[in-house]
This record gives sequence, structure tokens and C-alpha cells, in this order.
Amino acid sequence: MGLGVVIRAPDGERHTLSQAVQGVGCNNEAELRAVMTGLHSLPHSCRHVVIYSDNSILVSQLMQLDARPVARLANLFNEARTLLNRFDTVALKWIPRHRNAEADALARGALGLAPKLARKTVSTRQPGS
Repeated sequence: MGLGVVIRAPDGERHTLSQAVQGVGCNNEAELRAVMTGLHSLPHSCRHVVIYSDNSILVSQLMQLDARPVARLANLFNEARTLLNRFDTVALKWIPRHRNAEADALARGALGLAPKLARKTVSTRQPGS
């Protein structure tokens, strides 16, 4: 699995992390491990965090009390919840995949893969129509 994390501090300073993780896992596990790695890298003085993810399962598991649990990843989700509890405020927001391109490129780069190319929309309209 490849992990990609982009951290933006309130003053605008940016930090990136690109890391390969031994073992095999699904995209949900990779995204969860990326969030946890990012949280571990924050200084203990950090009291507020906003997390953006293009993984709707991760967002629902961590933010909705009535979310149907993912049994295979339950222990990791519990560990992530424990990490989130160290902050005074936490917001976890879903974003479309195209808005998460930098973190995705970092994750792919950790595995030696090229970033995904942006999809181009092809118009089928004829000129003048």
C-alpha cells in the first residue's frame, strides 16, 4: 500500500508525506492508514484538525455513530478514533477524488507509480450546434 498525506498548517506551511507500507490491503485500509500516519505526525500542541478524504467509507466510519462497521478494519478504525480523541475539535470532510490529486500522487509515488492523468471530457457536439 502507498500512503500520501498533505498537511497544511494554519499559517499556510505545507508538509507532505509519501510512504510505502509493507503488506497488502484495500483502498479503505490505505486511506485509513494515511489519516493515522498524518495524525501521528502532528505536534502534540495541535488541538484542532480538519481532514479531507475522497473515501466515503472512511468518512462515514469515523464521523457517523450509526455507520455499519467494516469488520475486517474495525481495530484500525478504533485506533483512528482514539487518535482523533486527542484533539479538541475534529472535522472530517469528504471531497471528490479530483480534489485529492496531490495526496493520491504521493501515495502512487510511494509505490513507484506515476500519478493518474486527469480525465478529459470529450465533446461530441459539432461546431455550430
